[in-house]
Amino acid sequence: MKKAVLYLVLVFGALMFIYPFMWMITATLVPESDISNLTVMPSSISFNSYIQMFDKIPIGRALLNSIFVASSITTGVLIFGSMVGYALSRLEFRGRNLVFYIIIFTMTLPFQITLIPQYIIMVKLGWVDTYFSLIIPYLMNALSIIMFRQYFKSIPQDLIDAARIDGCNELSIIFRILWPNAIPALVTVGIITFMASWNEVLWPLIVIRNEELMTMPQLVTLFVVGGRAESQLGVKLASATILALPIILAYLFFQKYFIQSMASTGIKE
Repeated sequence: MKKAVLYLVLVFGALMFIYPFMWMITATLVPESDISNLTVMPSSISFNSYIQMFDKIPIGRALLNSIFVASSITTGVLIFGSMVGYALSRLEFRGRNLVFYIIIFTMTLPFQITLIPQYIIMVKLGWVDTYFSLIIPYLMNALSIIMFRQYFKSIPQDLIDAARIDGCNELSIIFRILWPNAIPALVTVGIITFMASWNEVLWPLIVIRNEELMTMPQLVTLFVVGGRAESQLGVKLASATILALPIILAYLFFQKYFIQSMASTGIKE
């Protein structure tokens, strides 16, 4: 009886979360006049909303831009985050704990505090309206450093010592020894970083004005609030669906590693 009640509550909760997304997808596949019915079982299917969306904005180019920017940021965060995390977890040097606490402190700073100085730096370097302004500021991530540090602490020191005896340097230890043993942490950091960079809107709106360089969130935001959607709800929802789809697919494929890492990564000193 307890299991039945538990599963009933879980199913109800799942439906509460799934219904808005299912309705959004359904609303993009019905005529504009039928969207207000709030049904998830349309009587007829139409792809007119998607056709109009592709006609109005260069969504394909924006999709490629977002994939390139998000993938570049994710790759950089995995590489640099694991290197710093390894140094903070396994290397002995003066001020190691102080550096770690400073990194934690940076997570408490609102993004708006660094927004203006960061933009001034982009202007001074001449990176406005370039991919550099979208990628370089996000290549170092405090959360990734902390997660890698905690995960590397769970790996036996004997494994690292054996690698050193075999002639591995520190970089070889990170990428040839620790990475294969830290797949859950890599996947978790990768998903979180990819999601954050994919959904970023404010910073691209500030540094990118060329439509050919715009990412999907930026282009969709301008499309929805800028009047180009012409108050057509189906077209707006179609652009939102295309924007959310890659993140959903990535999480569906890697959710096992994501849950495993979140369950096994704890705070260790």
